Amino acid sequence: MSLNDNIEDIFAEYSPHLLSYIRQRVHSREDAEDILQDVFYQLARVSSGEESDIVRVSSWLYRVARNAVLNFWRKKRELPFTTADPVFEDFAQTLFCSPQDAPDTVLLRKLVWQELDIFLSELPPEQREVFCLTVFDGMAIKDIASATGIPEPTLLSRKHYAVKHLRRRFHDLYGELISKD
Repeated sequence: MSLNDNIEDIFAEYSPHLLSYIRQRVHSREDAEDILQDVFYQLARVSSGEESDIVRVSSWLYRVARNAVLNFWRKKRELPFTTADPVFEDFAQTLFCSPQDAPDTVLLRKLVWQELDIFLSELPPEQREVFCLTVFDGMAIKDIASATGIPEPTLLSRKHYAVKHLRRRFHDLYGELISKD
C-alpha cells in the first residue's frame, strides 16, 4: 500500500496490529492508543507534503511506533513523581486531583501546592529552573541543553538534586501530616 492511498485505508489495515505491538510495550491501553494516534498523526503530516520519502508504509509505521514507545518511556523516567515511593504517589495524586473532588481533597491540594512553592523557593535557581522546565513545562533535557548551552549531564545533575531535596521535604511534610492525627 502506498501513501497515495487513503490514510483511512492505511489506518484500517495497520492500526489493529500496531496497537497490539504498542500495547505489548506499555502498561495501559490508553497510553497505547495515544501513541498509536501520534503515529498516524505523523503519517498524515508526512504524507501531506508534495514528496514523501516513505517507501514501505508498514516498515515506516513500525519504526515510528517503536520510537514513540521509546520516547514515552524516556519521558516517564524523567518525571519525579513516578516512583515506587508511596509518599510521592500520595502527593502526586493530591497535586493533580480533579476540581470535582471532595472539598477536603481540594483544600489539601491547595495546601500541598503552597508547600511545593515553598520547597521550590528553597532550591538554588539553577536547580529550580531545570526542575520546573522539565516537570511543569514538559521540556526534554536535550531541548533545554540546546537552548541554554548547558551540557545535558549538568542539567540532569541539577534536576537530580532538586528531586532529592523535594523528596526529603515531602517526606517531612508527610510525617507532619500523619503525626497531627
